[in-house]
Amino acid sequence: MKKKVLGIIMSVTVVASLLTGCGEASTSTSTSAPATDSAAADSGAATDEAAPAPSGGGKKVAVAMPTQSSERWMHDGANMKEQLEKLGYTVDLQYAEDDVQAQVSQIENMIASGANCLVIAAIDSGALVNVEQQAKDAGIPIIAYDRLLMDTDAVSYYATFDNKGVGTKIGEYIVQHNDLNPSDPKTIELFMGSPDDNNAHMLYAGLMEQIQPYLDDGSLVCKSGQIAFDDNNTLRWDQQTAMKRCEDILTRYYADEDLDICACAYDGLSYGCMSALEGAGYTDANWPMITGQDAELMATKHIISGKQTMSIYKDTRLLASKCVTMVQAVLEGAEPEINDTDQYDNGKIVVPSYLCDPVPVDKDNYKEVIVDGGYYTEEQLAE
Repeated sequence: MKKKVLGIIMSVTVVASLLTGCGEASTSTSTSAPATDSAAADSGAATDEAAPAPSGGGKKVAVAMPTQSSERWMHDGANMKEQLEKLGYTVDLQYAEDDVQAQVSQIENMIASGANCLVIAAIDSGALVNVEQQAKDAGIPIIAYDRLLMDTDAVSYYATFDNKGVGTKIGEYIVQHNDLNPSDPKTIELFMGSPDDNNAHMLYAGLMEQIQPYLDDGSLVCKSGQIAFDDNNTLRWDQQTAMKRCEDILTRYYADEDLDICACAYDGLSYGCMSALEGAGYTDANWPMITGQDAELMATKHIISGKQTMSIYKDTRLLASKCVTMVQAVLEGAEPEINDTDQYDNGKIVVPSYLCDPVPVDKDNYKEVIVDGGYYTEEQLAE
């Protein structure tokens, strides 16, 4: 029988030059994200602390987000819009529903409509190089949000979580919560993120640093052999793609042996793997360890029920507040706080960055981190 293994209190100091540390086919022109069950829509109390006086002066901030199909991006957009509007800025928030050309068109329209600053969470940053140059030529500063903008010198700053650290923490969790030894090897399969997202590559690097020694000594065995990122990535972080790949792996390699560990880089990928596992007849008796990222509401419910083992909690309220202070600093001619000037080389420049800390959550600590931190309520998790 396989063994199942089963906060941040938001503190926002929105000041232009001094910040406190944190420790992820429509052409819609909507200016607000739909409300969700997350406490992101109800985080006013958490964002009131040390809030600065409004200073927007009627300037427009344009925010380009990838999709509303992921819970976390809706939270990011809603939090940023709320905080920017409190500072007196006009906000143009748009989602492109993972349509690359739609995002290009949206950003072109943002530039044409007189945006004073652009915040971009790219779908495919390689497709944005030309439009980013248009913004630079127009004198519009760009802040990359959670996904690094590659191959451009038009980006001023980058606000994100420690993406390699996300992979490191997933890998550490796998190592610490399995009895790994060559005499009784555990099977593992990797479901990594999108190849056009720099974050996915960094997460993979952090994960592999932790698990490679155990793959080398035979304590971990990947029966499919799909260890290289080129073999285990998932375009657009798509749940259905992960499900189909997992179904194929289970059929081809695990007909006579159970899979012990699904190393998933995102909660959506874990949902796809869960569906494949259920379809293959896995039950509580042989359910594998399943990792994730973003601690979505559904994922947190799965953690409570035991279907998902852990996720990486990333307080999007906190990341949004960091980005907002960057915007304010740029528009007021100040320097935002930066805590990394080495890691994020986009092929043209090393982008000055602020990295927030990711936090692993499982059945043992989700109440302390997520519920006590005000991100979700017990009532939301019980629904």
